[in-house]
Amino acid sequence: MNHAIAGALRVPVVAAPMFLVSGPDLVIATCRAGIIGSFPTQNCRTVADLDTWMGTITDRLSTGGERPPAPWAANLVTHSSNERLKDDLQLIAEYKPQVVITALGSPRPVMEVVKGYGGTVIADVVNMKLAHKAAAAGVDGMACISAGAGGHTGHLSPFAFTSAVREFFDGMIVIGGGITDGHGVAGAITAGADLVYMGTRFLAAQESMAESEYKQMIVDNGPDDLIVSSAITGTPASWLRPSLVACGLDPDNLQSPTGSKNYTAGGASIKRWRDVWAAGQGLQTVRAIEPAGTIVDRIAAEYDTALGRASTAHDALRVPGGTVVA
Repeated sequence: MNHAIAGALRVPVVAAPMFLVSGPDLVIATCRAGIIGSFPTQNCRTVADLDTWMGTITDRLSTGGERPPAPWAANLVTHSSNERLKDDLQLIAEYKPQVVITALGSPRPVMEVVKGYGGTVIADVVNMKLAHKAAAAGVDGMACISAGAGGHTGHLSPFAFTSAVREFFDGMIVIGGGITDGHGVAGAITAGADLVYMGTRFLAAQESMAESEYKQMIVDNGPDDLIVSSAITGTPASWLRPSLVACGLDPDNLQSPTGSKNYTAGGASIKRWRDVWAAGQGLQTVRAIEPAGTIVDRIAAEYDTALGRASTAHDALRVPGGTVVA
């Protein structure tokens, strides 16, 4: 674990980068609350917009706040369909975010730039094959996207994924998949992870860019209202059934797209990610639209409670003299 990053956090959580949801306000609010805030660079329509966003985040985090802010992270799609990667990387080199997260492609294209200014590279991985490739590329960490994650999701259990990656990788492990409270964070950390990804938990934050109807759908629905399908982008993702129905799609009869994968373009009738909304299995815990700082406060309190309970349980298994009860 990067000690400089760990020491700057109130609780070991990353507000995960969410397409069309994470923006400067959410990044700033979560960083000021004491967790890593992040956003996908593709949330900016142009390179000029990205320049403005990065400047805004940097300037606002440099002043004010009750505590020193946590680091912020930029998320780059390194898939070949991202024609703007080179230009985005130039701004990464200029603004030097402490953490850069790669997704949907090899992390190699960003390594020289980010490592050149002393930044940390974390690669999103959804299976062991990609985890081994990321390790071979020399990344500092991996975000292990597990079963239960929103958006593009994985299939492995978070605990199994963490254990398997720890067998060959001693860098930072970020685990994501259905974890939306401090109790889950404590479980992930004690299982071997360093940080926890939380996306769905911040979807309904006041500072989120999600449409009001999207936020309310998160509040109103639960895990049984999700469907995992590759029909929208060509890659398995977790979608809210009500949003599919609202777009005129039959959740039980989705047709796989033809042609190459594209993570930004839409079909003739809907725009992927804009009209069809994603969520993870932890949405059951989201019961109100509220400030990101309030959400982090609750997560931190739950985390402390969970660690205390674990300590009490550990002590209860011991008898005087330090012998463990079988």
